[in-house]
Amino acid sequence: MAERIAGAPISWGVCEVPGWGHQLDVDTVLGQMREVGIVATEFGPDGFLPDEPVEKADALAAAHLRAVGQFVPVVLHDPDHDPVPEVESAIEALTVAGATTVVVAAATGVEGYDARPVLSDSEWDTLLQNLDLVTATAEAHGLTATLHPHVGTIVESGEETERVLAGSRIGLCLDTGHLLIGGGDPVAVARNHPERIGHVHLKDVRLDVAERVRSGELTYTEGVTAGMYVPLGEGDVDVAAIVESLEDNGYAGWYVLEQDTILAGSPAQTGVDPAADVRTSIAHITEVAERLEGRHHG
Repeated sequence: MAERIAGAPISWGVCEVPGWGHQLDVDTVLGQMREVGIVATEFGPDGFLPDEPVEKADALAAAHLRAVGQFVPVVLHDPDHDPVPEVESAIEALTVAGATTVVVAAATGVEGYDARPVLSDSEWDTLLQNLDLVTATAEAHGLTATLHPHVGTIVESGEETERVLAGSRIGLCLDTGHLLIGGGDPVAVARNHPERIGHVHLKDVRLDVAERVRSGELTYTEGVTAGMYVPLGEGDVDVAAIVESLEDNGYAGWYVLEQDTILAGSPAQTGVDPAADVRTSIAHITEVAERLEGRHHG
């Protein structure tokens, strides 16, 4: 399992949302990933790595990192919008880099994650049909498609996640933080739908801040700024129970460590060290893995 732990640029504050915060350069982020012992990463937002697929793959290879997947927010509920070209563009780069997974989110069509519309039944039908279309497109290229429940997107809550699982055949990217913030139960999803989970984003969150976001007291962005995300083992997500359930049910995919971070400035200016938090998360998930291995061999 230790060989299936990956990273993501968002732990270093690199995000697709305009105005998110200080954006570290690619060499700093990839270099620190290797320094802390990460062996693979997701691509990060458009513009972080080079746009051209071969150059993108070469940038990761030069940093001695494998490619895992890419987060692709795409509008799925609009009958006049075809999501396939956007997904195929991501798939081309993923294929060149030897990655396995395209991680789609049901984007609202507006920037950011602080507000979202309520869909009609017909729009939900369109979304579910497009998820199956995305799944078939990925399969045709030898990749796995997963849907990422994400705060501020159309599929945010546990109820909406269940609607996707019941109404489409796409796999699930189990994001342990976003599901909890959206009112879902990531432990229950891991136990009840292990056969549908194709990818995992491991996050830990402070439930007290998450509840303020859920109630509308804070926007998602304000919640992140308030320290909603913390290193694994320091929040209220039962990471060990989730990983244990997945491993016991044969999950063989990646565990992507993500701690959504907003940087107010460079580490030199602020004294904030994203790599230190990632090290803490690695230590926690390594301890979980060792306990599981000891139990299996005991």
